[in-house]
Amino acid sequence: MTSLPSERNTAYWRPRRLLITRSARAWDHGVAIAQRAAEQGVPVIELPNDRVVWAQPEDPRAAYAEAKATLAVVVAPPSKLKLEPIAPSADWRVDLAAGCPAHCSYCYLAGSLKGPPITRAYANLDEILGVLPSYMDKGTITSRSATRVHEGTTFEASCYTDPLGIEPITGSLSRMIEWFGRSDADTQLRFTSKFADVAPLLALDHNGRTRMRASINPKRYARFEGGTAPVALRLAALRQMADAGYPVGLTIAPIIAADGWEEAYGTLIDDAAALLGDVPDLTIELITHRFTTGSKAVLDSWYPGSALDMTDADRMTKRTKFGTEKQVYDTATMQRLRGWFTETIARTLPLARVLYWT
Repeated sequence: MTSLPSERNTAYWRPRRLLITRSARAWDHGVAIAQRAAEQGVPVIELPNDRVVWAQPEDPRAAYAEAKATLAVVVAPPSKLKLEPIAPSADWRVDLAAGCPAHCSYCYLAGSLKGPPITRAYANLDEILGVLPSYMDKGTITSRSATRVHEGTTFEASCYTDPLGIEPITGSLSRMIEWFGRSDADTQLRFTSKFADVAPLLALDHNGRTRMRASINPKRYARFEGGTAPVALRLAALRQMADAGYPVGLTIAPIIAADGWEEAYGTLIDDAAALLGDVPDLTIELITHRFTTGSKAVLDSWYPGSALDMTDADRMTKRTKFGTEKQVYDTATMQRLRGWFTETIARTLPLARVLYWT
């Protein structure tokens, strides 16, 4: 089994404080999260009601930092028990939490989550797991894809959080992996991560029903991914998961068309091939950088002075199915990027299967 490099730790996140609401304390899983946090030396604050509030600095930058250092244990609202399709990744989106402890200058969650960027873990995990059987064999995304129907009904767990990043405190991902491992249905759990502490997952009875993907980007763009594990550690962790029998994949995202991108991504794909080139069931998802007016405003307030290009250069406006607008690379840039990635991956990682480009 491949060992993780020892020169740096896996950058696993330990919150500065844990807040637990009154309703969350009624769930065994919520209590277990709080106990695990206390055992790791994290101060636990029992809130008198279900409002997630505490004394915050008036300075916006300091308030942002305090929010990012906070984990709240709450009860997922009823809307989280009504799953939605999540194209092109999976048939259904299932959330273990909302919010992420990382500091990414391109954060996909910016503008889509209300209030301070606190990570909120769900205490009613048993209730969330309880609704999953009613969604089996009813998928409309991968289940209707000729190239992916063999995956069974797919559930994506990393749309609104990085479940591995918070796993040392929550334990939610392990419980969900074991639930899918026991399932009699033809199904697959999926999650992607920028963290690398996979040790708690390696010995689980996963039954091959969970696919982990590592979200990766070249070293020159690492400055846009604060608080995460180095890419080399993410790749090594993915190899560990493959050696433990998990199906695995790469999420190359967001693809950034900055000067020198061909060399940067070429090196990244070479590094991935060196560790994962012999994995027979390796998937790749390719996601280009995009942003909305709202997310740009939030990101500019969170990361003033960021070198990430969010200007109109080489961009075009695309309207989503929800009627909102986002800025994506223009047609010529998209064609150049897609052609290069398609050719390079086919040559360097011939066993890999590209699931989609977006």
